[in-house]
Amino acid sequence: MSNENKPIEKIIDIEAILRQKLGSRMRFVPRFLVSWLKHIAHEDLVNQCLTEHKEKRGVEWIDGCVDFLGMQLTVKGRENLPAADDAQRYTFVSNHPLGGIDGLALGSIIGHQYNGQFRYLVNDLLHFLPGFADLSVGINKTGKQGRDFPKRVEEVFSSQYHVLMFPAGLCSRRINGEIHDIPWTKTFITKSIQHQRHIVPIHFSGQNSTFFYRLANVCKALKIKFNIAMLFLVDEMYKNMNKPFTITIGKPIPWQTFDHSKTPIEWAQWVEDKVYELNK
Repeated sequence: MSNENKPIEKIIDIEAILRQKLGSRMRFVPRFLVSWLKHIAHEDLVNQCLTEHKEKRGVEWIDGCVDFLGMQLTVKGRENLPAADDAQRYTFVSNHPLGGIDGLALGSIIGHQYNGQFRYLVNDLLHFLPGFADLSVGINKTGKQGRDFPKRVEEVFSSQYHVLMFPAGLCSRRINGEIHDIPWTKTFITKSIQHQRHIVPIHFSGQNSTFFYRLANVCKALKIKFNIAMLFLVDEMYKNMNKPFTITIGKPIPWQTFDHSKTPIEWAQWVEDKVYELNK
């Protein structure tokens, strides 16, 4: 049976996810809100993609998603990627302009370079994607998983896998008229020092819609703690279908660089600056 004729399975069920997350509080969520969330999350289109690639896992699944989205990737500095037979473990860090498909694209590149021997540090919601789960370590800083956060981070950094992460945690915002990450957290610095991992800086081009940035800034101005903009990331993903993106890979930074001349958060800012310099 061809992919065009294959019936679409409901692999991602927004209502079921809400029930799992909210528990008994789900009864207070209006039906129209559930319907709106299904629409804005493109539940049908997401399930079409997942159905087409349901038998795939790991890097093969990521490649299928990249193809489905029609991403046109230009990679600069590929020679800066350490060799696959290098015994050193690395931490790959990137800016996060798109909040989703940038992670897929980078996973495809890193995955092929290292035969799938890497792990993402990602929001635990992405564990609802079956083909993605094998490559990801889901983290959530709230609730029970919030208490497990340090343990899960330690597990992945102490493993034999390379680590791919976005130190900003959230996708980029419009700051002073420019698309830029919010300040990077220090975890990738402290854990890379602890486990003697060299750091590879990566810059990813691209941006989301003007609506997305306006919404994010309004929420910030109103001091709304819930990340409403996150609800629109799948919508932004489809707005970015079939667009060209440039990925620039910098030279590895030895972990010994991060000495006591700066604090970990200052070193994180320093690496963030190095990432944006790659785009100049």
